Amino acid sequence: MTTVWDVVVVGGGPAGSAAALRAKQLDPGARVLLLDRDDFPRDKACGDGIAAHGRDELALLGLPDLIADYRPTQRLSVVSPGGVRVSATVARPNHVVPRLVFDARLVEAARARGVEVRRHRVRSLAARDGEVLIDGEVRARTIVAADGAHSTVRRLIGAPPAPDRHTAIAVRGYADMPDSDDAQLIAMQRAGWPAYAWVFPVGDGTANVGFGMLLPKLRATGLPGRQVLHGRLAELLPCLPARDLRAHHLPLSPGRPRPGAGRVLLAGDAAALINPLTGEGIYYALLSGRLAGEAAVTAPTDPLAAYRRGLRGALGRHLRTTDLLARAAQSSGFIDAAIATAARRPEVFDLLVEVGLGAGTVPVPLAWAVISRWLTGSPRRHR
Repeated sequence: MTTVWDVVVVGGGPAGSAAALRAKQLDPGARVLLLDRDDFPRDKACGDGIAAHGRDELALLGLPDLIADYRPTQRLSVVSPGGVRVSATVARPNHVVPRLVFDARLVEAARARGVEVRRHRVRSLAARDGEVLIDGEVRARTIVAADGAHSTVRRLIGAPPAPDRHTAIAVRGYADMPDSDDAQLIAMQRAGWPAYAWVFPVGDGTANVGFGMLLPKLRATGLPGRQVLHGRLAELLPCLPARDLRAHHLPLSPGRPRPGAGRVLLAGDAAALINPLTGEGIYYALLSGRLAGEAAVTAPTDPLAAYRRGLRGALGRHLRTTDLLARAAQSSGFIDAAIATAARRPEVFDLLVEVGLGAGTVPVPLAWAVISRWLTGSPRRHR
């Protein structure tokens, strides 16, 4: 008889692996299949940053030491569009782990837990008698679509992609950097704002470097995308010539679709779960994948309703916060004011990190402090 899989996960990145790992963690007897169009290890264009919230998710998945051999990074510098700078020690360290390594480790952890992993490109879906048929041959009770920004599964269920106004495009590469330099840098640019470059040291003599901006802003230049992205990266980081440059789209959370349809759950980039303020997506991917895996095995009769509840409880207030802040951040002056406030008040710096890299929200008094500074004029530069 043809196997009926309890969960079929499409995509082996952080969201997909988290879904598969959580399903087997909660129900070791569950039949879980992980499909990906590529073999692992494989590269993925990304900033490679894994913040503390992402490590919390790894611990929940039973993998607390998955990246313990990578150096923690505790220093972060942010330069606003107007040149306001804040440098501080983060409350909890971040890590930088190349996706070539990170994704392969997650897939192997899933395989070790009993998940079957196959190389397969999904082309069709059909709902049938409480199941979903994939390509006429794979039967699933629940599908977790974690197949990225250009998700095939999302298209097959009729969910729209993120609109262009809520889509960013970035180029990522690697540059040589002394092992002793362990500070992360985010350097924002007023031209074409919102736009910024980043430097995230890996700890092995290299750093992940890149530059990103909103897709409509890129198109408005009238120039080839490669020329703009590569040129601005070189302009902002002249001392760090980059190699292995690859571009990628980032569907930002204000443009997110419904989290699924029927027995199909969207997770990670496929659900447009990318922070609109920072472009961070690994934490959202691990979290949403975990919640999708939970829903699939704990609520098999209606996994989508359970998944929605889980997302609402974990990210509801946070996403409303980032939706509002993304609108305010269209003004570079607002960001200047926020960074200037963070330079004077450590608790504001910590809060910005929580909102940009985790699931933080903004208390009204702190929001008013930033807005007041924004309305009263341009902040002074801090060095």
